[in-house]
Amino acid sequence: MASPTLFIFSLFFLQVMLVFGNITRSSTLSTNDNNAWLSPSGEFAFGFRQLNGTSLFMVAIWYEKIPDKTIVWNAKANEMLATAPTGSQVQLTSGGLILTSPEGESIWTAQPNAAVSYGAMLDTGNLVLVNKNSTFVWESFKNPTDTLLPNQSLELDDKLTSRFTDTNYTSGRFQLYFQDGVVWLSPLAWPTQLRYDFYYKIDVPGSASRLVFDELGGIYVETANGTQNQPQGPTWGDSTLDPKGYYYRATLDFNGVFTQYAHPRNTSAHQRWTIVRYVPDNICIAIFNDMGSGTCGYNSYCSMENQRPTCKCPDGYSLVDPSNQFGGCQPNFTLGCGVDNDAGLQVRREELYKFNILKDVDWPLSDYEKMQPYSQENCQQSCLHDCMCDVAVFSNETCWKKRLPLGNGRAQSGGQLVLIKTRVASIGNLSPPTSPDSRKKDRVKAILKGLLIGSTVINSMFLATLVLVLVLKPKRIVQTTSLLETNLHSFTYEALKEATWGFSEELGRGSFGIVYKGKLEATPYNVVAVKRLDRLAQEREKEFRTELSAIGKTCHKNLVRLIGFCEEGIHRLLVYEFMSNGTLADILFGQSKPVWNARVGFALGIARGLLYLHQECDTPIIHCDIKPQNILIDQHFNAKISDFGLAKLLLSDQSRTNTMIRGTRGYVAPEWFKNVPVTVKVDVYSYGVMLLEIICCRRGVVLMESGEEEKAILTDWAYDCYMEGRIDAVVENDKEALSDNVRLQKWVKIAIWCIQEHHEMRPTMELVMQMLQGFVEVPNPPPPFSLYSIS
Repeated sequence: MASPTLFIFSLFFLQVMLVFGNITRSSTLSTNDNNAWLSPSGEFAFGFRQLNGTSLFMVAIWYEKIPDKTIVWNAKANEMLATAPTGSQVQLTSGGLILTSPEGESIWTAQPNAAVSYGAMLDTGNLVLVNKNSTFVWESFKNPTDTLLPNQSLELDDKLTSRFTDTNYTSGRFQLYFQDGVVWLSPLAWPTQLRYDFYYKIDVPGSASRLVFDELGGIYVETANGTQNQPQGPTWGDSTLDPKGYYYRATLDFNGVFTQYAHPRNTSAHQRWTIVRYVPDNICIAIFNDMGSGTCGYNSYCSMENQRPTCKCPDGYSLVDPSNQFGGCQPNFTLGCGVDNDAGLQVRREELYKFNILKDVDWPLSDYEKMQPYSQENCQQSCLHDCMCDVAVFSNETCWKKRLPLGNGRAQSGGQLVLIKTRVASIGNLSPPTSPDSRKKDRVKAILKGLLIGSTVINSMFLATLVLVLVLKPKRIVQTTSLLETNLHSFTYEALKEATWGFSEELGRGSFGIVYKGKLEATPYNVVAVKRLDRLAQEREKEFRTELSAIGKTCHKNLVRLIGFCEEGIHRLLVYEFMSNGTLADILFGQSKPVWNARVGFALGIARGLLYLHQECDTPIIHCDIKPQNILIDQHFNAKISDFGLAKLLLSDQSRTNTMIRGTRGYVAPEWFKNVPVTVKVDVYSYGVMLLEIICCRRGVVLMESGEEEKAILTDWAYDCYMEGRIDAVVENDKEALSDNVRLQKWVKIAIWCIQEHHEMRPTMELVMQMLQGFVEVPNPPPPFSLYSIS
């Protein structure tokens, strides 16, 4: 029990700290300066920290004297990281702390119930707001994020939530909290706050009242009667601690491990944080839930290395987000039922797939079929010929077949073999399987080959004569093309003229041709759309070949399928699958507004198609004219990208290309007008404009009635609505969209990120897809245009 004298001295010492560390009312900090509010010893600082790779800032508390200036607290609004653009400021007022944008809009507040006299950054790392009676009315210790410091306690209503990654401070996938008198660690159904089953708990006799991190570095759960219980586990236990020689912190790391760290107070540049103790001892196997991805993301597996979990992708897979090892893996090829069918080609699966073998790895809760007794060869063959099977695990004459996504992946001893099905060839590079008729033809060819060898002289004379005839014959415009490798059908002009009833039923007009409806009995697609290009000119010839190159070798459910072509004389025609529901523009801007779920499907489908064009084709493609008129809708309401006539093909080692301005006004990215190389980000910009059109069901530029001019340019109006906190206005009275408010808010932010003026600030379509699906948190976007730049 502390003596009264020591207690009085402690109060006096606290008052001295407050005097020397006081923050007076009206004090401000801005992103435009490097100032911070320091604790009396200078060990802790409060102020702005810039987010990596962006022009955004967060409000944070950090260790000021150590080299890496480790962050221990950051401001959050509604469980989200509060981000601020350049020019924002934080101010201490009688009402508390307030973070405002350059326009004066409130971004975050620390608002106590009593008037604030002053604030102080204490040497404990606690930022406090104090009333006239010297009582703390708000403190950062009572609003923790992912870290506890010595002298800090976690109360019953408090929780720690991990950050998303080591450098991304938005709320992550794990949480430490109190429930039913026990301290629990649980994964979250990110990005929501729904908790899955726990993976670790600190149980105590009786009922827990708080989690204490005392001034000596001890961490324990305290009950109402004063009993203390430490976390239990082989990696915890008692440790020799030296609070005079070391800083200590306890953090719920982004990987879900609750870890106590130490850092020497000696601020040598070579010093760093070291692990003192942690729980659970092996998080790779601790998390074992039917729902969720487990410790690592989907399709990856976890192993413990140097006291930390690491996540790895199987061979043939790569990280979804290269900057996030824990974000899951994706196959570098297409899997699933239906992807092996291409214009009737019967694919030999032995040529199309191979199996990579992993040992002592498992995804134990991803099975959909179990076969026993089975050999390894039978297991592999069964998975090979099962389009739903992506991975098989074989052990002790038992075969477990699994489909993607795979969760709870872990290194796990037991001798099991994991058979990873990977694609080794594209369908376009395969030849049809040999039939009896083709084998007969092969034998005939062998006989003919012998005869040809015996008649070399005669053949040579014949060929020489033939060459003379061809040289003297007038040249035709028709050119042979290597694009025929793509299994496209070559039609005669007369056949297409007959199929379109003399080009009589017009479906629409593009920038360089007219599209007609047709009927071809001999193809898998009975009804077709035939694009007839304008009379042959040099630039049209280039567009024709570009379209053939771009579409001929692609195969994706969100791209319009090119069936064939005609290249006869002056005639250039393209034959596509027929899309019965017209264009996205017809649906979005028609008499009635399409339902919200249909619009969600359109946006996701188009994003998948663009991701395929940018990253999954053998030759990446920039479309250059993404707009609703170039999105066609099939009978099942699937959105498909069309019109590749403006596409720019990139070589495999290119990321930029120089070209003349292309595209359609309103969807054209700013860099087109700057005479600089364009990248796939021009398509991202166009997609952002179109995503807003899908959300709002209105065109990007509209002549408005008097008094509504602010709505004339959709991108500007949507950003204004976002900044003013009235995103609901952009969908007006659409009850379905409003009922899906979380998605609505998020997708408007994604669109604003896509239309950033500077292309390097726009996300890739891969990241857009992850944000749309909720796999990646969407930070608050800055203004899409340089509103605050100084000329």
